[in-house]
Amino acid sequence: MQIKELTVKDKESFNKLVSHPLQSWEWGEFREKLGQKVIRAGGFEKEKLISAFQVFFHQIPHFPFSVGYFPKGLLPNKEIVDFLRKTGQQNKAIFIKLEPNVTPANVRCQRDTPGRCTSLTPSEFPLDLGLVPGRSIFTKYTSIIDLTLSEDDLLAKMHPKTRYNIRLAEKHGVEVKEDNSDKAFSQYLKLIFETTKRQGFYAHDEKFHKTQWEILQPAGISHLLTARYEGKVLAAFLLFVYKDTLYYPYGASTREHKELMAPTLLMWETIKFGKKMGLKKFDLWGDLEPNPAPNHPYYGFHRFKEGFSPKLVEFIGTYDLIINPTLYKIYKLTDFLRWRFLRLKAKF
Repeated sequence: MQIKELTVKDKESFNKLVSHPLQSWEWGEFREKLGQKVIRAGGFEKEKLISAFQVFFHQIPHFPFSVGYFPKGLLPNKEIVDFLRKTGQQNKAIFIKLEPNVTPANVRCQRDTPGRCTSLTPSEFPLDLGLVPGRSIFTKYTSIIDLTLSEDDLLAKMHPKTRYNIRLAEKHGVEVKEDNSDKAFSQYLKLIFETTKRQGFYAHDEKFHKTQWEILQPAGISHLLTARYEGKVLAAFLLFVYKDTLYYPYGASTREHKELMAPTLLMWETIKFGKKMGLKKFDLWGDLEPNPAPNHPYYGFHRFKEGFSPKLVEFIGTYDLIINPTLYKIYKLTDFLRWRFLRLKAKF
């Protein structure tokens, strides 16, 4: 297989081959609008494009170096890693972070002979490609709801308290609808910043969210669902639709009328929204490991998702392709201190 860079004429073929919205051509356009360099490439066999991926390079402020990110892509092989290493050197990258959209079973199926798919633990992922385990950006796990089940079956699988909260919100007149208007998006933004400040989490700035919306919404990837009570937005989900899957990357809510359980009804209506679109899966965009500790900072999110009885799915993890070993050590230390500062800042 030969790896070659792709151009805009390959956009349609590219999108047919990638498996995740963060690998979509439009996500690359969004990243370019934010000032990142995007390299799109594909694997060819006898002039036929058989695989595709993109990698982003973020310039480190005030320095001539960059950091690469290859999120939710295909399983890397020697040809891909060689291409990434060469591209990283050309862009003065310290390293490239890879987070394949691949489960351990997928790895074994791709490496074994057909019909002999067996499980593979993440520790068995081939480090002979020059990859080392790295700090994750995406969680190693996600939760997925099977949208091919009937509404009755989905309700029956839920935790009783979750079903109760859905009925409670319905009884009190909370209304959910898709609303992609500018006004609704502005209300969603306000809720996003209110939510992250309240919970003490780091959030992207307004430019990030607006630029993403301006590119992904016209492409049919982004959809905004709101839950309202007496005309006021109590909760909002920004969703991605890609291939046969619905994704839940962003959610926000207000503390006002929290007794009405608007987010729970919004999640149920989101599931029904995905079913109406004929989608097969609902990916909740990350989750904690099995049996997480109740004092984990994300435990509340986990418990909310768990109420809908999704299936927990594990990916093979996060790996770094080191281009500059000396600067990589320095970067890891400064990055650790940076995130400590951001988390502390978010609480005030």
